[in-house]
Amino acid sequence: MEPEEFDSDVLRQFVLAFKKGKLKPIVKSQPVPKNNKGPVKVVVGKTFDTIVMDPKNDVLIEFYAPWCGHCKKLEPVYNELGKKYKNEKNLIIAKMDATANDVTNDHYKVEGFPTIYFAPKDKKNNPIKFEGGDRDLEHLSKFIEEHATKLSRTKEEL
Repeated sequence: MEPEEFDSDVLRQFVLAFKKGKLKPIVKSQPVPKNNKGPVKVVVGKTFDTIVMDPKNDVLIEFYAPWCGHCKKLEPVYNELGKKYKNEKNLIIAKMDATANDVTNDHYKVEGFPTIYFAPKDKKNNPIKFEGGDRDLEHLSKFIEEHATKLSRTKEEL
């Protein structure tokens, strides 16, 4: 509730609208990026459901804080990861500033930075948290390949 003027009538109208299910939640969100064509997609509060929860794609999502030293160290590795998998049609490498955007799904708990989840296309409400491995290209790639539902193989990899 974000009323300009607050009195008993405003509160009564708000409660009635709530009971009837006519309210939309207020989601903290940065503006939707105009250009989101890079190897790492930028997710904001308003696009979390359309990008991360999209049942057509596997998604690796990093929740970060701009001031976090570990996140700053991970950024070039994460960009390299995005470039490595940019031609995969069913895999999105994404990141979200969790200090400026609401995570709109309770299955994605962010308790420290960076937090990385893999959201398989068929199990969006059961994401897999990246834990225990080094946050380097090798370990993140292995994590993706272990959990991806469908990856194409090139001749070089065979």
